[in-house]
Amino acid sequence: QAMEKSRPLWDNPLQFVFACISYAVGLGNVWRFPYLCQMYGGGGFLIPYFIMLIAEGMPLLYLELAVGQRMRQGSIGAWKIISPYLCGVGVASVVVSFFLSMYYNVINAWAFWELFLPLPPSQDPLPWATCPLNSNRTGYKEECEKTSSTQYFWYRQTLNISPSLEASGSVQWEQALCLMLAWLVVYLCILRGTESNRQVVYVTASLPYCVLIIYLIRGLTLHGAVNGLVYMFTPKLEQLSNPKAWISAATQIFFSLGLGFGSLIAFASYNEPSNNCERHAVIVSLINSATSIFASIVTFSIYGFKATFNYESCLNKVILLLMNTFDLEEGSLTVDNLSEMKDYLMATHPQEYAWLSPQLKNCSLEAELDTAVQGTGLAFIVYSEAIKNMEVPQLYSVLYFVMLLMLGIGSMLGNTAAILTPLTDSRAIATRFPKEVISGAVCFINCVIGLIFTMEAGNYWFDIFNDYAATLSLLLIVLVETIAVCYIYGIRRFEKDLYTMIGRKPNWYWKLMWAFASPLLIISLFIFYLTDYILTGTLQYQAWDATQGQLVTKDYPGYALALIGLLVAASTMCIPLGALVTFIRKRLKRESVST
Repeated sequence: QAMEKSRPLWDNPLQFVFACISYAVGLGNVWRFPYLCQMYGGGGFLIPYFIMLIAEGMPLLYLELAVGQRMRQGSIGAWKIISPYLCGVGVASVVVSFFLSMYYNVINAWAFWELFLPLPPSQDPLPWATCPLNSNRTGYKEECEKTSSTQYFWYRQTLNISPSLEASGSVQWEQALCLMLAWLVVYLCILRGTESNRQVVYVTASLPYCVLIIYLIRGLTLHGAVNGLVYMFTPKLEQLSNPKAWISAATQIFFSLGLGFGSLIAFASYNEPSNNCERHAVIVSLINSATSIFASIVTFSIYGFKATFNYESCLNKVILLLMNTFDLEEGSLTVDNLSEMKDYLMATHPQEYAWLSPQLKNCSLEAELDTAVQGTGLAFIVYSEAIKNMEVPQLYSVLYFVMLLMLGIGSMLGNTAAILTPLTDSRAIATRFPKEVISGAVCFINCVIGLIFTMEAGNYWFDIFNDYAATLSLLLIVLVETIAVCYIYGIRRFEKDLYTMIGRKPNWYWKLMWAFASPLLIISLFIFYLTDYILTGTLQYQAWDATQGQLVTKDYPGYALALIGLLVAASTMCIPLGALVTFIRKRLKRESVST
């Protein structure tokens, strides 16, 4: 009770909402949701997306916020109050958040690196705008000529990536320094826990929207932007019969809200007990989804510009090649009559045209728009490719990477809160060390381990953690959370708690989703991912081949597979082990009392 009375609180409910938005609205809204729209039916993908939001997203978000606010503890303490046998659920959440923090901040390090390079603003062109000269200065570097200047800059000059996971290479000192800077910024934001980041969340939550609005205005005025928007909003309803579209919608809702990490429980534990967590769950869910759609409009306007630029560049190269080969008069061959002229030249100069034909690219705007990219490929390659072709590219480059930093730092505040709150709630730790020391230790440990991701093979390790450290673990954690509240703690008891907090009991919608719909959806997702991993057979990754200037598929080595298994087991096994330890302790205590 003494600890509860001294527990810091948010200054006002709006501050709590901003913290949740800053955490939930992250890089996935910018680089994952547009990709899913592109893959699964454009505007038609919104149908399964909003169905999953209603059936899964809002109910589970409300549940976590209510648990944190009612128990007024971090994830470990909250689930331990519900049942001592559930202490492992909170530990599993902390472990997953720790794994996420280890690699997630390297994205902020990359953003810092790309942010600093175009400075000063007078630098022209951007570092990734052209290929560098070879050692003899007689032409461009061969690796860059085989790909694009943007891809070359990302894989060779930013990551200096190795050809495989086995070739680990050395730590890249530029990336290491940027990673240290990223962790220093996070540390300053969480120096004294929630008391430190109260004002920070206003910036990390609002600034990305300012940048997105600027990009929206600029994006809609770009040549070809309408092609991207038409592509996005044209629904391909046949995709509704594709199970993967529904699975992807459910997965996107689940992970974009940050369920299962313990961050939402930690944030809610600093609320006033009478805070209307139901209303805030609905607000945060809708803002998160609206942001994904808003970011997609911005992304597809830039997609349209990039695709149109590449399409017209391809046509101009074909026209120039034909004019030089057949000595055509200037102006006689244009984009409008290109098809007819190709037929004419094929008929009048069959031998010359047959010799030239392999060099003539098949230019297609639809093919350019169909090129689906997600993750770092979208954030650091596609956007950079589009920015270099804009007017005043330095300005838009700085704005874009500042936005990425705000999104990344906002998510990191939530991730670290999930780790720090259970630690500061522990009397054994909180009474021995001040918050500044605890926060510093967490940041230092994560930073040291994170240096692995700044090695030449660091991007491959990043992909391993990003793909396998959290997916199955979070599904299991949230499934146990839902079952624990509904069937162990009791749905009626939970109803009374909510009535005590907000003055009314949850309606039939919330109870139906908690007790039946959401658990069934999570079980379905869990089975899908588990089956997918099993049926895939050998797990593979994409490696950069400098000789070809493209990504190639390779099998993971044995030690990487062992690490993947360890990542999954380290968090999921916390749940049964926590229950087992509690059972043994109670058994020993009972025996000692009886003797």
